[in-house]
Amino acid sequence: MRESKHSMLASGFPGRKNWSCGNNDLKRPKPRASDFLATALCLLAFGTFPSASRAQVPVYEVTPVESTIRFGVESSVPIKGTFSKWNASIKLSSVDVTSAVLDVEIEADSVNTGSGMKNGKLRSKDFFDVKDFPKISFKSTKVVQTGLNTFDLDGDFTVRGVTKRERLTLTASGKGTTSGSIDGTMAFDRKDYGMTSNIPLIKIANRVEVNVNLKWKRVGGPPPVFEQ
Repeated sequence: MRESKHSMLASGFPGRKNWSCGNNDLKRPKPRASDFLATALCLLAFGTFPSASRAQVPVYEVTPVESTIRFGVESSVPIKGTFSKWNASIKLSSVDVTSAVLDVEIEADSVNTGSGMKNGKLRSKDFFDVKDFPKISFKSTKVVQTGLNTFDLDGDFTVRGVTKRERLTLTASGKGTTSGSIDGTMAFDRKDYGMTSNIPLIKIANRVEVNVNLKWKRVGGPPPVFEQ
């Protein structure tokens, strides 16, 4: 029998002395079980577990069934109504409450004033033009806390394909709990969005007021942090 010495292996394990018998079969060095265990633990730590920061973001759901979006405009004959079909979301990128983004999308065709004549006129090309522009939307771009539970939300408001910056002023309830609501008001000039007509025999003001009452549930993460 003779002793042969091998150089460093490509796998990174140092060469070991291998003894050859008469048939010259070599026994290659094998990694230890502890090496496999360490590698597996690293893969689990970095590949399968969520980051701590992601796990700490508050997660909300808005429930349309319990919420309302209403509007009104001063006119010679009262015009007030609601939208029955819409979706809204509240998303935060951190625990800071001002990192929240409110996104609301309304189906314009779902307008309901309680009058078939008014509904038809509001859906027409003179107003919402629901055939060509089926969605009305608001997406906040900036949140400023103005009081203990009051906020100003600047955002992009889109009607009839026209987008302008508007402000939603709101009050939040349920601070620190897992459910609550936000009540907000936004006013805009309808002529800024191409709605320059009137309804026959009805004189309509230019200022339109929108009121939202959104019920929310915190379904994950910690409560957001408010400014004191």
